[in-house]
Amino acid sequence: MTATATRQRSAPAPRTREEGAGRPDRGTRETATKRMLYVTGGTLAALVFLVPLAFALIRSVQPNDVIVNAPEPATFFDFSLVNFRGLSTQSALGSSVINSLIVSISTAVLTALLATLAGYGFAKFRFRLRPWLFGLVLLTMMVPFQAILTPLYLQMNTMRLTDSLLGLVLFYTTVNLPFCVFVMRNAFESVPEELEAAAHVDGAGTVRMLVSVLRPLIVPGAATSALYAFLASWTEFLGALTFLTDQDLYTLPVSMVNLQQGAYGEVNFGLIAAGAVVAMVPCVILYVALQRFYVAGLASGSIKG
Repeated sequence: MTATATRQRSAPAPRTREEGAGRPDRGTRETATKRMLYVTGGTLAALVFLVPLAFALIRSVQPNDVIVNAPEPATFFDFSLVNFRGLSTQSALGSSVINSLIVSISTAVLTALLATLAGYGFAKFRFRLRPWLFGLVLLTMMVPFQAILTPLYLQMNTMRLTDSLLGLVLFYTTVNLPFCVFVMRNAFESVPEELEAAAHVDGAGTVRMLVSVLRPLIVPGAATSALYAFLASWTEFLGALTFLTDQDLYTLPVSMVNLQQGAYGEVNFGLIAAGAVVAMVPCVILYVALQRFYVAGLASGSIKG
């Protein structure tokens, strides 16, 4: 009886709600710190991307004389649309935009289609050389096409694919295909096998399963592949400059180099800044529209269903 009373008297009294509310919980402090670090890091990362874009927009509405001279407060905000009016008089620039759209859209569609078929084969078909072939596909990502540009040109010239938008589409598709195959393989790997088994029981074949059953689940991966191929081909310069010699077939990055005015090849930086803004518009629109698919596609395969 005495020992029991002693233990009861020595036991600490429970804290009341008022006492607990006066002290911030450790988990709450850690959550607040993480949130602050996340907001700070996100703000700095956003500034890294937004400041150059804002600077390009400002330069595009400044005359060339203001751009080439040292910045002065009196002329820095001297905005005008003279650069965009100059672009409108460049007839070759309009055809270059059309050529870039044809090449980029065709590359995106063809790359997404081939990557989907290859990713499905690597993810769902079981054969002996599968790991080696997939490793070979990933190995090609380590070789930049600039290192093999000369043999590529000789091969395409032999196949009569130089000075052709079709040849440029095939070239861009080949270059972008390894990464897109990797993305689509991960997308198919994240699909539960029970879903395929149920479709097989219902009598669905390989093509029917891919088109009707798995297609809604791999849309993020396909959108990622298409967006990646579009952006890569829209902004690519060296390949288009190498394989195209006909000015009527020039893409936008190549035509941007020819925006010169004045004696001795003086470059008009105002026209170049305005052309860069025009080139950014499709990229920004597509990325904003497909951002949720892009993030989901890159994360596909990290967690298997």
